[in-house]
Amino acid sequence: GSPHRARFGVQQRRLHRSLPPFGTLLANMLYADKRALETNLQVSLLKIREKELQFYTQNCIAIGTQAALLSGFAYNGIIQVDIPTDQSDWLKTLYLCVTTAAMGFELIAVLNSTLCSMLGPGLALRGPDGSMNTAVDGILLEFELASRLFSRCVQALMLTALAYFYLHHTGYWSTPLLLTALLYGLHRMMARRIEVVESTPPLDLRQSRLIS
Repeated sequence: GSPHRARFGVQQRRLHRSLPPFGTLLANMLYADKRALETNLQVSLLKIREKELQFYTQNCIAIGTQAALLSGFAYNGIIQVDIPTDQSDWLKTLYLCVTTAAMGFELIAVLNSTLCSMLGPGLALRGPDGSMNTAVDGILLEFELASRLFSRCVQALMLTALAYFYLHHTGYWSTPLLLTALLYGLHRMMARRIEVVESTPPLDLRQSRLIS
């Protein structure tokens, strides 16, 4: 009867007093939704950075492979080319210097690209919080350095070819002069193409990073 209803009423009042107000419940729900959205956003950004890391790693591997090939050419130019003994010393010195410089530039490019392709993903996977951003930004800087070294090596190889022409020149000077003009024209064309490619929006790495 009435005692049971009284006890039931007391329990309901206690239950209502123990529950937080509706505004508090709504605020807690909004805060939970906000945290969930922030977590999903962080996961999405991390996936994008992972794609950037894979992109730059593949670029480092590609440039390292080509740099190793060209360094082999430069090494062969040092040990397997017969240098005429009757030529002037400065021509022989020029040839050896530019060939050694080409090999050195390429070996540095190989070292940089190899270390970046190995250590960059390791830092992103096993490093502390924020290591993904550090790895991507670092590997981008090293890739740009390796690209410049690769370009310098190609230029040094062209100078090596020019010095080789003058070392083995025995006839008219028109032939080495013509070859000099040809190499200069090729150098200008190559420099122009590099400038065009680097300024293209999809390939301008520093200005087109997915996440800044």
